[in-house]
Amino acid sequence: MHDDRSLVEGRLRRVLDERIRPAVYPVAVPLEVTVWHAPDEPVPVAEGLASRGEPIGAGERWGAPWGTSWFRVSGAVPREWAGRTVEALLDLGFEARMPGFQCEGLVYRPDGTPVKGLHPQNQWVRIGAPVTGGEEVRLHIEAAANPVVLGFPPFRPTPLGDKETAGREPQYTLGRMELAVFDEPVWQLVLDLEVLGELMAELPVESARRWEILRAVERALDAVDLQDVGGTARRARACLTDVLAAPAAPSAHRISAVGHAHIDSAWLWPLRETVRKVARTAANMTALIDDEPDFVFAMSQAQQWAWVKEHRPEVWARVKKAVAGGRFVPTGGMWVEADTNMPGSEAMARQFVHGKRFFLDEFGVENEEVWLPDSFGFAAGLPQIIRAAGARYLLTQKISWSRTNRFPHHTFRWEGIDGTRVFTHFPPVDTYNCAMRGAELAHAARNFREKGRARHSLAPTGFGDGGGGTTREMVARAARLRDLEGSPTVTWETPAAFFARAEAEYPDPPVWAGELYLELHRATLTSQAGTKRGNRRCEHLLREAELWAATAAVRTGFPYPYEELDRLWKTVLLHQFHDILPGSSIAWVHREARRTYARVARELEEIIGAAQRASAGEGARELVFNSAPHSRNGIPAGGAGTVRPGGRPAGPSPRPGGGFVLDNGLLRVEIDAHGLVVSAHDLAADRETIAPGRAANLLQLHPDFPNMWDAWDVDEFYRNTVTDLTDTDEVAVADDGVSVRVARSFGASRVTQLLTLAPGERRLVIDTEADWHETEKFLKLAFPLDLHTERYASETQFGHFFRPTHANTSWDAARFEACNHRFVHLAEPGWGVALVNDSTYGHDVTRTVRTGPDAGTTTTVRVSLLRAPRFPDPETDQGVHRFRHALVPGADIGDAVREGWRLNLPERRLTGGREVAPLVTVDQDAVVVTAVKLADDGSGDVVVRFHEAHGGRARATLTAGFPVSAVTATDLLERPLADTVAPRLEGDRITVRLRPFQLMTLRLRRS
Repeated sequence: MHDDRSLVEGRLRRVLDERIRPAVYPVAVPLEVTVWHAPDEPVPVAEGLASRGEPIGAGERWGAPWGTSWFRVSGAVPREWAGRTVEALLDLGFEARMPGFQCEGLVYRPDGTPVKGLHPQNQWVRIGAPVTGGEEVRLHIEAAANPVVLGFPPFRPTPLGDKETAGREPQYTLGRMELAVFDEPVWQLVLDLEVLGELMAELPVESARRWEILRAVERALDAVDLQDVGGTARRARACLTDVLAAPAAPSAHRISAVGHAHIDSAWLWPLRETVRKVARTAANMTALIDDEPDFVFAMSQAQQWAWVKEHRPEVWARVKKAVAGGRFVPTGGMWVEADTNMPGSEAMARQFVHGKRFFLDEFGVENEEVWLPDSFGFAAGLPQIIRAAGARYLLTQKISWSRTNRFPHHTFRWEGIDGTRVFTHFPPVDTYNCAMRGAELAHAARNFREKGRARHSLAPTGFGDGGGGTTREMVARAARLRDLEGSPTVTWETPAAFFARAEAEYPDPPVWAGELYLELHRATLTSQAGTKRGNRRCEHLLREAELWAATAAVRTGFPYPYEELDRLWKTVLLHQFHDILPGSSIAWVHREARRTYARVARELEEIIGAAQRASAGEGARELVFNSAPHSRNGIPAGGAGTVRPGGRPAGPSPRPGGGFVLDNGLLRVEIDAHGLVVSAHDLAADRETIAPGRAANLLQLHPDFPNMWDAWDVDEFYRNTVTDLTDTDEVAVADDGVSVRVARSFGASRVTQLLTLAPGERRLVIDTEADWHETEKFLKLAFPLDLHTERYASETQFGHFFRPTHANTSWDAARFEACNHRFVHLAEPGWGVALVNDSTYGHDVTRTVRTGPDAGTTTTVRVSLLRAPRFPDPETDQGVHRFRHALVPGADIGDAVREGWRLNLPERRLTGGREVAPLVTVDQDAVVVTAVKLADDGSGDVVVRFHEAHGGRARATLTAGFPVSAVTATDLLERPLADTVAPRLEGDRITVRLRPFQLMTLRLRRS
């Protein structure tokens, strides 16, 4: 039996490859082709259509990297083809193995009507079914010569990732450009045999069903005349009718297929190319919807929809029609499929605000599902944000990529830091580019962890990243798999329909509490430090711009810049896409990102300055504006006051044995002759911070060459080799007379630091400037602390999250690189230490045990500063970078929260005529205001968003600095919450009670 089976399977492969698939297009004639190469960037469609090119034929080279070429193809349908189905076969030089990662095209009719996209697995354009014969064919192709950056083998450094270094060598060889007869019965036979052959391969050898299929396939192959495939295709198909009609078992796994094309908003191509990728895919999918009555396609990322609307109105018209028919479905409810680890609290909230509002405004669609198949792990604060945006469900697939531990569920409730839970699904098909192949569906059924409790899973189906989305072949396979014995059943459904069905089936699923940590791609917390710094800075500038513009608008009638803020928020949100902010895109993307962040920052500084001047009025008083959510130096949060004289920092004094001492009466810091912090003594607590015999502010350099995914990964073995950078060029008093300057050179790089201890503050500020020119190295900044603690806190969206300091389990050990926002905090009962930052995210925490006279535990926190991977950007992070960190001994969690905000929102000083009272004050430090703004609808209402930040319960009073006639609790979109009692308003005071980490948004109507 074994030999018999192998013979039939081998025969099936050869006959399909060599005879039946080629017979789908039995006869063809060439088309005439001309080409015009756009001189630089893509041109408007009208200009491309009007171009006059030169003749080009199959086998000729075309397409400089990132160039655009307009092909015009023309010909006539032979009259003898009358009554047959005819298609144009347009091969731009595709490599079939890489849909989405090479050249692509969008086909237009001469009048500018888009037809469909061209991709490696989708090279056809229907001319007629049937034709009458003699029809003239005229088509235009806007072809993008996107180079193959992800080559084979992948992850090799390449200059192709930036237009400025890619050169002009043509990338592609034009393939067949023909009119051909499409033999549908042969095409259907191919699909019959593929589906059955793939199913047969997945069934157990002893399965009767497998042998039933094998015999039917054998009879079908016998029925095919290999010299006349077209003439015998129907006869061969008849041999398969019975096995294709056998229904699935009642217990079969049930798959909801969702047409999809996961398109990275930037990755191995620039943003401008994604605009065209989306247009090509949308054109493809609207055409497929017209042809296939059961097919449903879902597209996420409101930004991508907005691009189609702005740049391809002719495609947008088709999309709107398909949306109205319910089969082209907006999903996800976010501006982009963002990274969810690094965006700050407000930025994560605004991803939903702008994403959901776009779909509501354009289509009246309220998304309840969050669609993030490819994001690199999920922060523990996200469930509350999802629910606060009016969503209920989350889908992702990426956690299946984890390398150490297999996640125990596919369908579950995910619980965030405040106790909020969202119904979550990980498709067991383990891909967001499902092709409806037998192996994929069988894997989904075998892999599904909820067997015996639930039976439904979802399969995002289609080629992504510009691969064209779902193909007609995938739809045809799904039709055969709708109810087929031995296979899971397949039904086209929207994401919303799937989630409603899955939740109803499984009302009491298991719960996973805390972050969804991806045990892979950990280096995305550090790669492209300039991009990360730009994001952090712009997040805080946006807070300031809204705060001061709202203050000035309420107090002085200052024109609130609604449109400017909307545009700038969307720009920052776009760059939080999960291959931009994580640093895993090509050089072109990050070069543009740095320029964009600089432009955004300039515009926001102008808004902030104008608003503050309007509030302060004319005058010569020197004022300090405090944008942080806590008062400092006598100035209230969100207000501006007169500068008060402050003590001058004590200058550094010489330290015996070399180095310097900084002492402000609260903290005494010793810096040795190597520029290392060997003591940080909390004088009030009489407690040493630095572990005995160790030194902080220690730069450590590791080799960094992961097994794959250079910009994405850091593998644990990097720790096996480390160089402590203790040699110095200089340890001296800085020019300001109050700081210590430390300079070090290593390799081709140089790091200069300023260590400062300000008067009245229990924090040592470390400003680091690194002129970085290393390759495949990882730079860390270490702080070994004299602390024994089982866990530490990392700030995340709207709160903080605890991780263990030990590696008891494989789950603990796998978190050897983790994310924090503005702080990490470590504590023993009664005393702790915070380490705060202004732009870094990656870190690690380890413990060692000391023996001897200084026995105890050393807990070391290391900040990840810089990497130097060579793929996809071979010049990653080369150049100058600036970081600011602060070590805060004696800090409780409230101190950590406050110092994190202070470091990221420094005081602003200007002259004016009057002090500025805050629009809103809060009498409880544990309640942190993250946004003060005017309502987006232009009503003039003031919106205040805040949360409990210490991890306990809080009762607080908010006091408005303006007359308030009503207060309403709202969701993130500033809509009233139907099931929430509005807080009590007494005059200008509002009392609220908050659970640990609870998020609340209030809308205050001005009297």
